[in-house]
Formats: sequence, C-alpha cells, structure tokens
Amino acid sequence: METDTTDQFNYRNLDSLLNSPIRLAVMSLLMGSKEAEFTFIRDKVGTTDGNLSRHLAKLEESGLIEVRKAFEGKKPVTYQRLTEQGKNALREYVAKLEALIVAIRDDTTRPQD
Repeated sequence: METDTTDQFNYRNLDSLLNSPIRLAVMSLLMGSKEAEFTFIRDKVGTTDGNLSRHLAKLEESGLIEVRKAFEGKKPVTYQRLTEQGKNALREYVAKLEALIVAIRDDTTRPQD
C-alpha cells in the first residue's frame, strides 16, 4: 500500500519536531520576539531547566533556533532566537494545523445522517 502524503490528514505531513507541546510553545513564544532569555522561556512555557535544555538543543540541532551566550556582569545568560528556517517551519506547521481545523469546522456545518 502506497502512502499519499499529499492528503492533509496524513500525519507525516506534520513536522514531528514541532508536535511536541514544549517545542511548539517555545517556537510560538520566540516568533513574537526578537530573542528571549532562557529563564524567561522556562517560566513562560512552565517547564524545568533540564527539560527545556533538551528541547532547545533539538531545535538548535535542527537549525530552527540560534543560541547566543553572553554575560551580564559575571552571570552567564543564554538567549534564543528563531532562524529564518525556524520561522518558515512554524508558519508551515500552523498552516497545516489550520487546514485540519477548517476541515473539522466544515464537517460540523454539514447535516449529519
């Protein structure tokens, strides 16, 4: 049986990297800002340091975010920002979700048997 990945309902069309609630929340948060500091992201997303670090590493390895390390006084601070690739990936992911939502809404307006 051949798989049709042009079908909007095919799960393979959704970016599995962005299907994680934490990574999706991080990407969405970063889309609305130039960059964000690690603890700000952690607090907004509601996760732990270790969990966030792993998710950020996956996003960075995939080229979706860039990480910048700096010092504020003697304190190390880490900033994250979306790359152009990351912005495009998030826009594409959201568009695919929107298509699924439209299909659901369309289905609810049809008369039921």
